[in-house]
Amino acid sequence: MTTRPGLPSFDDGARSPVRAAGLPPPAERGATVIPEKVVARIAAQAARTAQSRRAAVPPDRSEPSAPAASAAARAGSVRLHLAMDLPYPTNIPEVCERIRHDVAERVAHLTGLEVAEVTLTVRRLLTATEANWRRVL
Repeated sequence: MTTRPGLPSFDDGARSPVRAAGLPPPAERGATVIPEKVVARIAAQAARTAQSRRAAVPPDRSEPSAPAASAAARAGSVRLHLAMDLPYPTNIPEVCERIRHDVAERVAHLTGLEVAEVTLTVRRLLTATEANWRRVL
């Protein structure tokens, strides 16, 4: 069996990587650590994308504030907390569930961490601006 230099080769029988000469086993090489602050930034950006896809605010409404996110990581998994604005009227439980799913999927894909929980707090509901309200006499 021939391989290119720098690429792992495989045993014909076990299909497991053959240890490269001079390298310690993977468990002894170390680990990639992603700080909670970075995971929170990724979650905030994913929440912003999900907010625009799942809960688009009509043009006559005030602009929503950027979503806030915090993360708590432990042993390869992470818990996320999001706070964001949503338009009203909308199906709030359905929109929140879709946003939570989108954020969990995106964070897991980009970080490799298991997302154990995503909580979402709705900071405010965006209603029509006062300039567009009409008084009924």
